Amino acid sequence: MLDKAVGVLAALEEGPRSLGALVAATGLSRPTAHRLAVALETHGLVRRDGEGRFALGLRLVALGRAARDGLRLVDAAGPALEALRVETGESVQLYVREGDRRVCVAALESPHGLRTIVRVGASLPLELGSAGRVLREEPGVVERGWAESVGEREAGVASVSAPVLDPAGRVRAAVSVSGPIERTGRSPGRRYGAAVARAARGVEAAVGDGGS
Repeated sequence: MLDKAVGVLAALEEGPRSLGALVAATGLSRPTAHRLAVALETHGLVRRDGEGRFALGLRLVALGRAARDGLRLVDAAGPALEALRVETGESVQLYVREGDRRVCVAALESPHGLRTIVRVGASLPLELGSAGRVLREEPGVVERGWAESVGEREAGVASVSAPVLDPAGRVRAAVSVSGPIERTGRSPGRRYGAAVARAARGVEAAVGDGGS
């Protein structure tokens, strides 16, 4: 059914279509094409134009903008994340907030055999870990420049995260470094806070350059 819905959207890329034209373009039966188009309309992905034809919905504009901004953020963060991994020798990640979760959108692993592994796409609790504190905009974190956690989300692991801010000063992402407590110590912020904050500023600068 998802493939058929995507087929409807693809058919509308060329412009508004009547139900009959949509059926011809997709090869779907008339009832199926109508049901899918109406369902997509309910979610704002399809709309009706002044002639009652189906057309791409305005919500796609917002989704496209979000996807574009997300890709730009990940691409721009690459050099800063690599520099942070080299400087600290530990695994580094980039997280964004998605509702009450944080999602890893970029990750580089430490060269050490014993290391923290967070897969790209991993969805983690927002209430646990230093990145969660950053993305929740916990009081004092932005002013301090970083947050730390020790054994909070996973036993034996510590992390330090810093906020990536947008031009308005809002938190748009969190840069993190994480590793085993035996290497980071129980006050990882003292060891890595400045480096993670520098990496976050590097991401901000790179995103700004890319958007100019």
